[in-house]
Amino acid sequence: MDQLLHCKELTKKFGGLTAVNNLTFSLTKNEVLGIIGPNGAGKTTVINLISGMYAPTSGAIYFGGRRIDGRSPNIISKLGIARTFQIPRPFKNLTVFQNLLVGAINAGGLSGLSAREEVEKVLDIIGLSEKRNLPAGSLTLAELRRLEIGRTLTIKPKLLLADETAAGSRENEIKELLSLFEMLKERGLSIILVEHVMAFLMKVAERVVVMNLGEKIAEGTPEEISKNSKVIEVYLGKRGT
Repeated sequence: MDQLLHCKELTKKFGGLTAVNNLTFSLTKNEVLGIIGPNGAGKTTVINLISGMYAPTSGAIYFGGRRIDGRSPNIISKLGIARTFQIPRPFKNLTVFQNLLVGAINAGGLSGLSAREEVEKVLDIIGLSEKRNLPAGSLTLAELRRLEIGRTLTIKPKLLLADETAAGSRENEIKELLSLFEMLKERGLSIILVEHVMAFLMKVAERVVVMNLGEKIAEGTPEEISKNSKVIEVYLGKRGT
């Protein structure tokens, strides 16, 4: 399979704190990769490194064969990498439709009718067509997270970095998210899901990287990870708490 993303020996330090230490992993095209670990494991820092929010202290990131570490978020977005944030950041006074339209025009580079047509498609994908005219500030947290995913889709990314999209979601909302990510995969989108909720991630990801204290402690299929003694130890709270 074709490799889309390769992170090689990534390290990120903040003063005396090492948030990510010598991390290496790859992602192939049309793959869903999960990154899990307890709070403080370094998961979101990895997303920030890939998306250009941070430059690594050492190591390299390759996307489509091109080295991208240290480039600005704007350039990385134009290359086809989009991300969500743990806390959704909509324009609360704008409607759902208008929020997506802003993304389609500003980040997606579309205009006029083509931008509106793209927003219509995205609304259908994320299941918010019926709430298109409601202000974003009136949505539930789960709906805001779907809107956040929709915002990324307006730029037609090759890779989606999804940060804690299931956190705080109810059982029915988890099912809706599962269906959404399955649909995105069917459309050929490559996805990195960062979560600390293992049960959700194991249903979506084809392969999982487990982090603790900034380091990779395991990598494999969901079945392999669920039986890994190091992972079980971390999630029982004996380490990384």
